[in-house]
Amino acid sequence: MKFIIRLLLTAVSVVILAKLLPGVGVESYGTAIMVAIALALLNFIVKPILVVLTLPATIITLGLFLLIINACIILLADYFVDGFSVVNIWWALLFSLLLSILQSIFETLVGAED
Repeated sequence: MKFIIRLLLTAVSVVILAKLLPGVGVESYGTAIMVAIALALLNFIVKPILVVLTLPATIITLGLFLLIINACIILLADYFVDGFSVVNIWWALLFSLLLSILQSIFETLVGAED
């Protein structure tokens, strides 16, 4: 149940950010849910592989390279989900940062109700 709530909160965050950022677009709420599912799967499967493969770059940049990995995950979601678009890696980087902030805020709000 908690996983479904997190997916829905991520979908709401995607819709909010798509309305705020001109470089990001989402066609519908259903597409936002598909983006949330795609991000969950990519973060579960692809991100650990990328983190291990880029460990030297992550160490040299003191962890800042993880931001680029997150942006790449967003661009992969853009590739796999029709109706979701991100113009370039800079918009993906900004989208990723703001998505993390919004998800933290929403989790704090939902966690306070438990």
